[in-house]
Amino acid sequence: MIDLAIIPVAGRGTELLPLTKSQPKEMLPVGGKPVVQHVVEELIQCRLNRFLFVTGPDKAAIEDHFDVNNELIRYLRLNGKEDLLAELAFEREDAEYFYTRQRHQSGLGHAVLCAEPFVHGHRFVVALGDTILGRYTSSGIVKRMIDLFERNSSEIKGVIAFDEVPRPEVVHYGIAKPKESRGDFFELDDIVEKPTAEETPSTLAVAARYIFTPDIFDYLRRTEPGNDGRIQLTDAISLMIRDRKKILGVRLPPGEYRYDIGSFESYYKAFLDFALHDPIHGSTLKSFLDQNFGR
Repeated sequence: MIDLAIIPVAGRGTELLPLTKSQPKEMLPVGGKPVVQHVVEELIQCRLNRFLFVTGPDKAAIEDHFDVNNELIRYLRLNGKEDLLAELAFEREDAEYFYTRQRHQSGLGHAVLCAEPFVHGHRFVVALGDTILGRYTSSGIVKRMIDLFERNSSEIKGVIAFDEVPRPEVVHYGIAKPKESRGDFFELDDIVEKPTAEETPSTLAVAARYIFTPDIFDYLRRTEPGNDGRIQLTDAISLMIRDRKKILGVRLPPGEYRYDIGSFESYYKAFLDFALHDPIHGSTLKSFLDQNFGR
């Protein structure tokens, strides 16, 4: 049974400065919760209950957020704010949280490699801590990926989620070269890191969720850093495929949005989308926008 998720949160978030000067981008609010809480709650609903955060400098706020804050609970109760205790329900989830450091900014592949001592030979999920999947409700894609992995565990070494993107945007993602399609999933013939729009093998972009066996660590060690000194997870996956290791891809279902909080444009879109569909404040916000910006 897969119950472990590695959540890389070590990136500096420089595209979101000055918001990220003193707080992690994974802690930016979206829909009344920080981004990383959306990620963890999605994974808990998919029956994962052990989480290893691969952190970096200035990420202590993430650790503080998932701690049980007994002092805050006492304060709310003493001041008759019992209704607000529901907002801390995530603290009481049946989950364990662990933390390790990526001491050097050496890429996503290196961040995953930092988790090797914790994995102990088990299969595991990788979920990027700056990407929300699902529109207003948590995504079930990881559950589908786990089911697919367990049905094919004797022959595959990984499962990756993919999402269709406009062709000009392929330059920002790892892109699938599909080999064989079988219903709602396909086998990967290759995966290419940030191809040009002219040379891309498809428009299927990695959607920030993966499942691996521990085999990935050997390939990460064999992966050469790029010109920027970073080890790319995509390059290690490509090495696995060339070594005849079978990796499957799963498409996000129609209407299941991906919010990649990597720039001001994507952050603003996510913030507005969640705010407008907030069950308490959404209708008031829509009225405000209609009155002040409607035509």
